[in-house]
Amino acid sequence: MPYYRLKDLIKAIRACKTAADERAVIQKESAAIRTSFKEENNDSQHSNVAKLLYIHMLGYPAHFGQIECLKLVASNRFADKRLGYLGIMLLLDENQEVLTLVTNSLKNDMNHSNMYIVGLALCTLGNISSPEMAGDLCAEVEKNLGSSNTYIRKKAALCAMRIIRKVPELHENFLSRAKALLSDRNHGVLLTATTLIIEMCLINNETLQTFRKAVPLLVRHLKSLVSAGFSPEHDVTGVSDPFLQVKILKLLRILGKGDAEASEAMNDILAQVATNTESSKNVGNSILYETVQTIMEIQSESGLRTLAINILGKFLTNRDNNIRYVALTTLNKTVSIDTNAVQRHRNIILDCLRDGDISIRRRALELSFALINESNVRVLTRELLAFLEIADNEFKQAMTTKICLAADRFAPNKRWHIDTVLRVLKLAGNYVREEILSNFVRLIAQTPDLNAYTVQKLYSALKADISQESLTLSGVWVIGEYGDILIKGGSFEEEELVKEVTEQDVVDLMDSILAGPYANQITREYILTALMKLTSRLVSTSVIQHIQVILERHSTSIEVEIQQRAIEYSNLFKFENIRPAVLERMPVPEVKEENNRPTYESDSLLDDIDNPKNGGVDSLLDFSEDVTNPKVSVVPETTQSTVDILADIFGGGSTTTNSTITTTENIIPNEDIIGIFNSIPSINSNIPTNVPTNIPTQNIQQPNALDNLRLTGIDSSRGLLEFNVASVPSSNLDVFSLTQPEPEKYVAYNKNGFKITLDPSKDSSNPRIINISVTFHNISVGATVQNLLFQAAVLKGQKLQMQSPSSTTIAPGATAQQMIRVSNPQQINIRLRLRISYTSSGTKVDEVFDFNSFPQECW
Repeated sequence: MPYYRLKDLIKAIRACKTAADERAVIQKESAAIRTSFKEENNDSQHSNVAKLLYIHMLGYPAHFGQIECLKLVASNRFADKRLGYLGIMLLLDENQEVLTLVTNSLKNDMNHSNMYIVGLALCTLGNISSPEMAGDLCAEVEKNLGSSNTYIRKKAALCAMRIIRKVPELHENFLSRAKALLSDRNHGVLLTATTLIIEMCLINNETLQTFRKAVPLLVRHLKSLVSAGFSPEHDVTGVSDPFLQVKILKLLRILGKGDAEASEAMNDILAQVATNTESSKNVGNSILYETVQTIMEIQSESGLRTLAINILGKFLTNRDNNIRYVALTTLNKTVSIDTNAVQRHRNIILDCLRDGDISIRRRALELSFALINESNVRVLTRELLAFLEIADNEFKQAMTTKICLAADRFAPNKRWHIDTVLRVLKLAGNYVREEILSNFVRLIAQTPDLNAYTVQKLYSALKADISQESLTLSGVWVIGEYGDILIKGGSFEEEELVKEVTEQDVVDLMDSILAGPYANQITREYILTALMKLTSRLVSTSVIQHIQVILERHSTSIEVEIQQRAIEYSNLFKFENIRPAVLERMPVPEVKEENNRPTYESDSLLDDIDNPKNGGVDSLLDFSEDVTNPKVSVVPETTQSTVDILADIFGGGSTTTNSTITTTENIIPNEDIIGIFNSIPSINSNIPTNVPTNIPTQNIQQPNALDNLRLTGIDSSRGLLEFNVASVPSSNLDVFSLTQPEPEKYVAYNKNGFKITLDPSKDSSNPRIINISVTFHNISVGATVQNLLFQAAVLKGQKLQMQSPSSTTIAPGATAQQMIRVSNPQQINIRLRLRISYTSSGTKVDEVFDFNSFPQECW
């Protein structure tokens, strides 16, 4: 039996004990409502629609009541109209064709004499307006903006905002009305008018110029609010209309950005708001926050910016975690504008590192790194190292990288630099990235006067702890390289430095690490190579024989790489005439200046670690790949979809064998830095390396047929970089020598107004390396190209490296560049399979195509 009143239906549903009972009640009532809708002269239409809306709110189908809502809207009764418009807003959206039937009713009701009916129509249009309805009813909304009734003007302003969002070209229809509304005395109208103008300014730059003339008027409004006495109608905990104040401040921020005259006009009132607003309550804090945002956005005076940062510093002492979080986030954005002013609050920021809230700690950590400079590097690094000791594991990799980069950039001397990195290795050696470890080893090699100090420090550290992998790897490498210096001993003021170390002690330490619980394949590879190097640095015959026993013990290892190394090193003893030369000390690697001084982005410090475009670690540090022991890194979850797609596009198959896209944060530390052979095999003989690699020549596998393609690419959103076995080190991609005459640019792609040209040239230092400059031209797309992604694949016998594009956004008529480097040891035809993906005007373009038109002289 149907329920005749909504109250009865609600009681029946609440009385249901199971979901099945509820569904049965709803189905029975929905059937009764359908039957009732079919009857003519139905007096219960209003009640049925009300029940149907309740059913819709519970999540059950109610679409069959759409037409009944339209009938209620056509009624002359206000109660019916109100319920009908409510039903339309809930049951319909702008994409349904039924909505066109309500356009005439809306038009009539907007011209009604009853202001509440007009308000219903404006509210409905503001919620569900489609572009077609916006165009049809724009004139009625404009007319109501000039109404004498404040209630209608307020509703019309909100409706106009919806219209210009749907059809931006219609904003010109509301310009004159919006200007007039700024002079309105009613706070509600002024609030909605300010909101409308903000929307208009964001849509069109010319509108922004028009409303900059209204800055003095907005300043007067804000001044009257700040200096106004108590007003019961607008008072919120002692503050006069904080909602209007916040809206005006937002509009001033938009109008003052990039305009000195407008900024000058609002400086005084911003200072007044910042000093007179009560900060003991949340309402006042919201106004102060918007004031700070406005001050930092416009071209304000330096004293005003200092005042704004002091307000944020005061926020940091608040007990509310939300306020502290907002303050830290804002300081992160403003630290690059006025670093000295932020430095004054350094102690409070460092205190936030010990906060119980992980979000507060994360933001404080980002800000702490942004504050590091030459004058405070010692103090801040000491605090960060103290935090690293107790930090959550999720922080440690980012922290170790940033601390080492800061030490590299601002170190007062080499010894402090070495001590700092060594402290990081001791505290979080399992979280240190491979490129940071390589940089540390390079630093040691470049500081010969501290070799004795460093090798003894590392020896002492390994005697105390072998659980930190990066500490073990760096210590083993340094001891293998400078073991003779360690044996000589030294005189140092630190108590923990050993004064005397015997040759047997060194070998016993290596053997204990091999037998320890923390040894893995990489550690064993390092130790075997280090022990082999020690045979040319130690003089004791018994110790050398002990090393030979260790090598023979590993010649039957189940790990192929370990077994191969052990056998090769054992056989090397048969060639005493060349063994000392092969095992001589590694030359000091040369480092480009740009790799030695990374750039920080203050607003997203931790994100930069994963983002080469923002000056992060991946774009600044180089690392080589051992061709005898290629490591296939695990593809992170965030890039798996890209790998799968590209595997399908470029021939399918396993993504780990044919096409691999890796990120630097997943690169497994390899044994590049402990290579003992100074000669590079022929496949890579002309490719420059920063760190010599261990490459036994008999283990090189020459590339096979041309049937397989190796894929590599850069994802513009994260800077994903992969280089194949025997590839050119990424550090050598920073500077390209293009000394040959500029060749012709070849068009690889030209569709839909988007063109890609390739400009090849042979590398001046190695004719087997081809530098290809890729230029992206937005010729006549008609809109800005966004989310640009360019990827490439080469034949299996060739190797490919790519830099990040100069920009992933290309305006009409503009260009962007990207550099590709191809190693072509067999000097065969360069065949490229290319993929281009971009978005323009909401349409995504994704195409794959081949290019093999380079003439023979190019390869």
